[in-house]
Amino acid sequence: MTVRLAQISTEPLDVAAHVAAVDDPHMGAEITFTGRVRDHDPDAASGVVALEYSSHPDAEKTLVRLCEEAVGDTGAIVAASHRIGRLEVGDLAVVVVVAAAHRGEAYEVSRTLIESIKHSLPIWKRQIEADGTTNWKGLGG
Repeated sequence: MTVRLAQISTEPLDVAAHVAAVDDPHMGAEITFTGRVRDHDPDAASGVVALEYSSHPDAEKTLVRLCEEAVGDTGAIVAASHRIGRLEVGDLAVVVVVAAAHRGEAYEVSRTLIESIKHSLPIWKRQIEADGTTNWKGLGG
């Protein structure tokens, strides 16, 4: 099975669990990507203090599909999760871990998957700024 973990979670994401999910002695490369809530946005009037993520009920099924498409026929193994709910600055919003026989495949699958998550996963975020301003970001945001 190439997709060993694909979930939408309200709980904090565990990088070690994702790494363990892709552990395989046939794989010579492993790439870990984490996306964190940052304290700024170029479009924000003031500093960012939190993000509130919400998802479509089919988001987890979509995540599985995006993982499968990113892997394609490479033989890579993936574990990917996106968190929903209120996340504070520094919290992990997304974790993607890819194991592959060679580093080039691992990098390519990882980049393809995170870009697909960013643009195609039905998750929206409301950005909350220090001055109380909020701003919704849609798909591809």
